[in-house]
Amino acid sequence: MNRRHFLSALATALAAGAVPGVRAAGADYDFWFTRLMYDSGDWDVDQRMPANVITSLLEYTTLRVDPKEHVLALSDPRMLTAPFCYLAGHKLVEFNPDERRNFERYVRSGGFVFVDDCNHDIDGLFAKSFEDEMASIFGPRALQKLSNRHPLYTSFFRFDGPPATGFELNGWGDDLVHDYLKGITVDGRLGVLYSNKDYGCEWDYDWRNKRWLAEDNTKFAVNIVMYALTS
Repeated sequence: MNRRHFLSALATALAAGAVPGVRAAGADYDFWFTRLMYDSGDWDVDQRMPANVITSLLEYTTLRVDPKEHVLALSDPRMLTAPFCYLAGHKLVEFNPDERRNFERYVRSGGFVFVDDCNHDIDGLFAKSFEDEMASIFGPRALQKLSNRHPLYTSFFRFDGPPATGFELNGWGDDLVHDYLKGITVDGRLGVLYSNKDYGCEWDYDWRNKRWLAEDNTKFAVNIVMYALTS
């Protein structure tokens, strides 16, 4: 059973009463983009990015894609029905009990969260606090570097590891290109994909400027979504 079918079964169970009032947000779609709000930090970043990712999915794939971004609180049980969740920010990540409970339940139930550090700094506040949260939920060694041969990099387009971004060498003092992504795997499924590369900023531009790009940089976003749905 792939992740899409697994989560569809979970959504059906939730709608049947496991969590009152919960139903699938996008029953007519294969994919809808869900951004997670959390009480600490600043979650509302890179506001044009979801539209660019959605446009690329419509352009390159045959998925039935909801054209609207969905924004849900991490503490809201409705996020448990999403096929894909996005969480990002620059500042502190300190989940409250409801947020922590839903994050763990979602990932352990087969969900997929793409987490992007907008500081693009492996020693910054977002990175340290998010990594501490993951250690407290899943254990201190749960978050591991992904091999550049991970299936994520060939799930649709072919990449030799994570594409670099234009922000990695010009901000916040890290002065390096992060040549890896990290992840948390549960029962053979990658449930958390974690980036210090600030992909959200890289993909956050007016869609009309996309034609000036030598290479469409949102192609890697297509890989992430396709991996999330099919793994």
